[in-house]
Amino acid sequence: MNPASWIDTAASPPQRLPETIDAALAYVADAVGHPVHTRWTLTRLKRGCPSLADAKREHPAVFALLLEHDVAVEYWDRGRLRIVAADDAPAPETILERVLHQHRRRFHEVADGNARVPASAAVPPAATATTAVWLAALEPPHTVATRVSSAANATSATPATGAWLARAGRFVNPSMVTNTLGVADDAQAVILFLRDRASRSPHTRRAYLADLKRLIAWCEREQLGPLSDLTRHDLLAYRREVELQPAHGPATGEATLPGSRQPARRGHRVATGITRLRSAAVPARALAVVSSLFRYWLKTGYLIANPAADLSGGGAARAAWTPTRIIPARVVALCDALVAGPAPTGLTPPVWTRRCAIWSLYRYGGVRLAELVWSEALGLPRLDVDADTDTDTHWTLHVRGKGNKLRAIPLPAICVPPLRAYRLARGLTPEPGAFERLPPVHSEKRDALGASGLYDEVKAVFHAAEALVAPGDGVTLALLRAASTHWLRHGYARTLVVDHAVPLPVAQTLLGHASVQTTAAYAKTDLTQTRAFVEGSFPNIDR
Repeated sequence: MNPASWIDTAASPPQRLPETIDAALAYVADAVGHPVHTRWTLTRLKRGCPSLADAKREHPAVFALLLEHDVAVEYWDRGRLRIVAADDAPAPETILERVLHQHRRRFHEVADGNARVPASAAVPPAATATTAVWLAALEPPHTVATRVSSAANATSATPATGAWLARAGRFVNPSMVTNTLGVADDAQAVILFLRDRASRSPHTRRAYLADLKRLIAWCEREQLGPLSDLTRHDLLAYRREVELQPAHGPATGEATLPGSRQPARRGHRVATGITRLRSAAVPARALAVVSSLFRYWLKTGYLIANPAADLSGGGAARAAWTPTRIIPARVVALCDALVAGPAPTGLTPPVWTRRCAIWSLYRYGGVRLAELVWSEALGLPRLDVDADTDTDTHWTLHVRGKGNKLRAIPLPAICVPPLRAYRLARGLTPEPGAFERLPPVHSEKRDALGASGLYDEVKAVFHAAEALVAPGDGVTLALLRAASTHWLRHGYARTLVVDHAVPLPVAQTLLGHASVQTTAAYAKTDLTQTRAFVEGSFPNIDR
């Protein structure tokens, strides 16, 4: 292969890899933050360590291999380091090509080795979203006469495209001096809103798109629009319709099984209740998205007024919110016992230790699902280790949360052994180095596990825990089948706020909540603590 035919698009400006294999391997290792190909000999091992005892402690696998072979090769393969004798290792060219393909979002191969490096290559294709994509996702049925046919035509959404959103209403700010978005129609303004507020999490983006499509479909039915033309009277009418929608759902009361008049099993009633709780939150979320859109447009100067002010209730709605999707301690204990036990039959140690590490990070870190998704640009999430003494170490998880806010989460000691075991199974040192730039969770096919993969691993733990449920316990089975990563986050928050009375500002920082009211809502899930406070304030006096 020719390394110079590959371009590093993350560099500024984009640049080619060195022409020689050794130089290209060194460049890629420095760029991705982990070893790619290292040729070990006893001389090299002793050169980097004060003594052989230190070399044995820092590189045990390499040391053991060099006792039997003259040369050992350490190379990166499918998300982990492998160490083999030199005769058993792949060729350096093969290793380099594999790593480049694993990081194909960053490194691009050009067919012509003498071709000029395009300036646009600095932005990976996955990081850009064309107007055509967003318009296609937002278009309601029977609205658009013609669709955008190519990305070239989509770079400027105009009424000629026929897109319902590609218009401007009466409240649009015509002055480009104060309109900081720099756009003149709703289509482009919606795209910028989604990019700034929902680009981090695919689940958030999907929810925002669904709620905006619902509003657009309603506007079409009422022959209103575009969005920047809606008055407060229009939005209040939309709110009334959205709030009435749950009333048309299943009637409250005791659930029955389909085709039967007999009461359902208790486990089925629990699952039905969970579904109803989720559906009850839909109107509030739909209105919150609309309010957020118009608030963003006003703040950025795209609109001259905000007809959606206080549409979703604001702080009052947040204060009335109570978390409900919380796993009882006895159910979590079943999952913890499963994770602490031996690997199930059929799972290799790397796969099982990875699943245990993922469970521990969500269980004891209280992070959102998307916060464990690896970002190559930021090098997050990241694990740091601070050593007070030779035996006392403290692990910290650094993530990027909602609103691109960075936060550091101290991990309890119980979370450390699964992480160390996973790193060892992956071929890494037990603790991350000071300048390590690696995804905390790897994928067998790519450099990092995505949101769906992380979600599936946690669901696999819940599914496996069903085998530990006592016969006839339908409630626990229903909870395990409905639970997800966010349920673990709710449980983490409840443990802080209710079980251990952590000060609300501290819990708010750990959870990454924008408002302390959201954190305080977890205190509503249990009256034991507040009852004790009241009893202590008014002691019983015998007369």
